[in-house]
Amino acid sequence: MHRHHPTGSVKSPKPQTRTRQPTLQAPPLVVFKRSPIHGIGGFATAAVPKGAHVIEYLGEKIDKRESVRRCEKNNQYIFALNEKEDLDGSVEWNPARHLNHSCAPNCAAQAEAGRVWIVANRDIQAGEELTFNYGYDLADYKEFPCSCGAPNCVGYIVAEEFFDHVLAARELSSLKPQTPAPADAPALPFQSRVQENAESLPALVRRNLASSDSRTFPQTDPPSPAPCRGRT
Repeated sequence: MHRHHPTGSVKSPKPQTRTRQPTLQAPPLVVFKRSPIHGIGGFATAAVPKGAHVIEYLGEKIDKRESVRRCEKNNQYIFALNEKEDLDGSVEWNPARHLNHSCAPNCAAQAEAGRVWIVANRDIQAGEELTFNYGYDLADYKEFPCSCGAPNCVGYIVAEEFFDHVLAARELSSLKPQTPAPADAPALPFQSRVQENAESLPALVRRNLASSDSRTFPQTDPPSPAPCRGRT
């Protein structure tokens, strides 16, 4: 014998709805505002430990041929990624493009698995401006003066490996002019003229003059321009 339910249908229990928990995201480590170095800069919103990934340097991946073409149009935001691709960070959705150069940076740019990160190279205090060395070469370096204000600032935006060259060139250009030689006196070779002033130069420059006349003194003019002023 079948049992029948009373008049009306049996209501199924309502399914329990699960409340979706919001995804917790860490607040950004960088805020962008007016910089005493230049234009807009990035500043730490909290203490940043050494080795922390501060912000990703975003951009468009391009091949080397396109990279050269954009560099020739004075695009200074291109990073070398690998042998085949570069990263053009001149896009609006890359806030890291506002980070300034410093001769004593607290961050460094690191390429990791096809991406570029700005990584703290020392402990950084909240409120400090975040900087990295742009890694420029010596091509037309005098067109890119530096105003980072660091105690060791060399006055121009160049990679650290070129600091000695820039400092030596600056010391050489600061030499006081000598008493003009008689019109009939033979002209001294360039290095001989520098030797006469060697005692007034700092040790950095004297080391380049001490060994022999065959030692090459750092040149005041940079080598032939590279095809690109990108960042490395």
